[in-house]
Amino acid sequence: MLILFIIAVIVAVVLGVALVLRASRARRIALDTPQEILKRRYAAGEIDEDEYLRRMSGLSQNW
Repeated sequence: MLILFIIAVIVAVVLGVALVLRASRARRIALDTPQEILKRRYAAGEIDEDEYLRRMSGLSQNW
């Protein structure tokens, strides 16, 4: 009986951790707007300031 309880606790912990990680990933994906991606690329040095400003102005236009 004690073994079943221990197994149930382990399963509950694993499922809880999996749900927390899934929620965290979903929240991070929701925050990945084109503007946020562009900011991260500029901060990482992948693009220069001119490219950043050009692309950001293109994203802010209402087409």
